[in-house]
Amino acid sequence: MLIFALSSVLLSIATRAVEAQVTVYGQTPLAHQSTSVAAGDAPLPTLAAYDGLVLTPPTPPTPPVTALALEVARDASAVPGLSIPHTRAGFFGFSVEIWKELVSNQGPCLKREFSITDALVPPTSSHLFVPFLNLMSNLQERSGSILIRLGGNTQEYAKFTTEVFEDGRITHKEDSGTTQTTETPAVLYTMDLFYMAANISSLVNVDWFLGLPFNDTSTFHMEIGELGQAILGDHLVALQAGNEPDLYGPHNKRPVPYLPVDYSAELDRLFEVVDTNDRLPIKNKFVAPSISASQLEWTPELVWETGFIDAFKDRLFALTVERYPDNNCFATFGVGRYYDPQENFHTFLTHQTVVEFVGYYGESTRLAQEAGLPFIMFETNTGSCGGFPGISQSYGASLWILDYGFQMANYNFSNALLHIGGQNVYYNPWISPPTNQSNFNEWTVGSVFYSAMIIAEAFGKSGTARVVDLQSPSAFTPSYAIYEQGTLSKFALFNYIDDPSGANNVNASITVTGGVPATVRVKYYRAESVSSKTNLTWAGQTFGNNFEADGRLKGELSIETITCDTTANVCNIPLRAPSFALVFMDSSSESLSVGQATATFATTAHTRARNTATIDPAVLATSNGHSGLERQHMGSTSHGSVSAASRQYELVSVFMVLVSAVVGGFIVGTGLTR
Repeated sequence: MLIFALSSVLLSIATRAVEAQVTVYGQTPLAHQSTSVAAGDAPLPTLAAYDGLVLTPPTPPTPPVTALALEVARDASAVPGLSIPHTRAGFFGFSVEIWKELVSNQGPCLKREFSITDALVPPTSSHLFVPFLNLMSNLQERSGSILIRLGGNTQEYAKFTTEVFEDGRITHKEDSGTTQTTETPAVLYTMDLFYMAANISSLVNVDWFLGLPFNDTSTFHMEIGELGQAILGDHLVALQAGNEPDLYGPHNKRPVPYLPVDYSAELDRLFEVVDTNDRLPIKNKFVAPSISASQLEWTPELVWETGFIDAFKDRLFALTVERYPDNNCFATFGVGRYYDPQENFHTFLTHQTVVEFVGYYGESTRLAQEAGLPFIMFETNTGSCGGFPGISQSYGASLWILDYGFQMANYNFSNALLHIGGQNVYYNPWISPPTNQSNFNEWTVGSVFYSAMIIAEAFGKSGTARVVDLQSPSAFTPSYAIYEQGTLSKFALFNYIDDPSGANNVNASITVTGGVPATVRVKYYRAESVSSKTNLTWAGQTFGNNFEADGRLKGELSIETITCDTTANVCNIPLRAPSFALVFMDSSSESLSVGQATATFATTAHTRARNTATIDPAVLATSNGHSGLERQHMGSTSHGSVSAASRQYELVSVFMVLVSAVVGGFIVGTGLTR
C-alpha cells in the first residue's frame, strides 16, 4: 500500500507538471549550420520533400470533353447504391512512422537521421509545433476530429525504455540487425511519446492508433498498449496487431512459408496475453490484419477464408488493409522495376484507376458490414517507397487522392490514413523545414493535405454523410453526390483534363428530381495545371508554397453563387480544365462559412535574443537540418520560457523514471489522461 500510495503521488505531480507546462511553438532560429560545396563539386540535390520537378501534362483528349449531365433524386431513400453513413473524422487521417532514416546515395551531405514525430512535435512532449496544431485545427473545424496512427514498419521493433536520453528526445534508434525493405532501425521510445500524443489531444481533437511490436510473438511486448491505454484514455482508438504480415515471409521476418493461418495463430497467442494483463483493461480494441497486398502474396480473401472475421470480430475495432497504387522502390532501394513519372503521370489523372484499385476490396467491405466492423485503409498514398518526383506533390495527384477518398467512401471504407514519410519522400501532407533556422512561416503543406481538408468539408460533422459515385460517362470527369440527414447535400465534381486553351472546359448540368434550388454555392479547388506544385487554392485560400506555411489558410474566402434555372430544373456548374468543385445545394449551409479555422495558435517566436530569422528556400531544400542535441535548446512562444521548459522536462522525466522504478515500469490506473 505504501508503494502504491507513493506511486500515486508521483504520478499526480508528474501529471500536473505535464499539463501545466505544455508550450506550443514554431521553428526557432538557431545558429546556422552551413552545407558548403567545394569548388567544382556538383550542387547539393534538393531533398525529395521539396523536389522541383514539374512534369508535362498529358495531351487533352480528342474530341474534347465539354459536357457532363447529372440527374439525381433529392431523397436518399430513392438512391440505389448509397454508401454507409460516414460518421468519424472527415474520412482521411494520417499514418506517421515513429522513426524513419533517410538513406541517400547522393553522398553524406544528405544522409540524416529523422524522427517522423518531428512532423508533429519536437523531441519532447512539453513543446508542440504551432503549424501542426493549426493544420489539425483546420481539419477539426470541418470534421470535428482527426485520426493519426503512430507506427508503421518501425513499430515492429519498437522497445520501451525508462531512461532519459541525453539529447532529450522521445525516441532513439539502435541497430536491430533486421532485414526489411524499408531498412528501418529498431526504435527506443520513452513515456514522453504518449505525453506528446496526449498533449496534442488536449489542444486539438486528435484520436490515435498505436502499433504493437510483432517481431517476437513468443514474448509479446505490450508496453505501447499499456501506456497508450493509461495515458491517452478515450483518445486511443485501437492498437494495431501486426503491420503487413503478408510481407513477413518475403522480408525474412518469419520462416517461409508464412501463411494467413500462421498469422491467426499468432493473434490467438496475443489475445491470451492480453486477457491475463491487468494493465490492459480494454481487451477488444485492436485492428488487423493490415495486409499490404502489394506483392499479392496474400489476398484479403485468403485471410477471410481462414475464418478470420468470425474468430476475431469480438476483439477488433476494425478490419484494416494497407496499399499503394504503385511503388518507387527501384529509385529508393534498387528493388523492383524502374518507374518513369512522366510516362505514368496519366494514371493519376483518370477515374478508371481509382475504380479498379478500390474495387479490389468490394467483397471485403461487404464482409466487414456483415460483421458490423469498420473497414479502414490503414496506410496509403500515391506510391510506396516515398512516392514519385513530379507526381506526388502535384495538383493532379491531389485530385486523384480526393477521387480515391470519395471512391473508398463509396465502397464503404470507413476511413483511410495518408502516410507521412519525412524529408526523403515526395508525398507528405505537410512537413517541417529540414533546418533549425526557420521561422513559423516556413513549413511546407503538400497538395494531398488539401485533399484531406476538402473531403472533410464535403462530409461535414453531421455523421450522416453518405456518398454515391454518379458513374460519369468520361473517366476525366468523375462526380459524386453526398447526402446528409437523408437529403441531397452536395456534389463533388472533377475535371482531370489539363487544357489551357479552354477547349475541355466542362459544363456540368445538374437536374434534381423534386426540383433544383434557386441558387447553389460552389467552392473551387484550383491550380494552373495538373502538374502545378505551387499556387494551389481552395475557395480562394492557400497555405502557401514550399517554406511559406504556418498551418493557417491565407487570403480571402471566395465562394461563387450560381443561379439555377428552376423552370428547366437545371443548375449549370462550370468546370475549368483542370478543377474540382464542391457544390452546396443549400445556400444557407453553415459549413459554407468555413475557411481558416477559428481556433488557431500563436505563431510569434523569439530566440533568447528576442529576434526572428528567415532563410532562403533554396538553402532549406538542401539542408541537412540539425541534431537532436541542438534541438533540446529550442525556444518557445513565451519570452524567457526556454530554461523553464527545459527544467520542466527534466523534472517530469525524473518523476517518470521514479514512477517506473516504483511500479515496475508501467503506469497503473487511468489518472494520466490528457
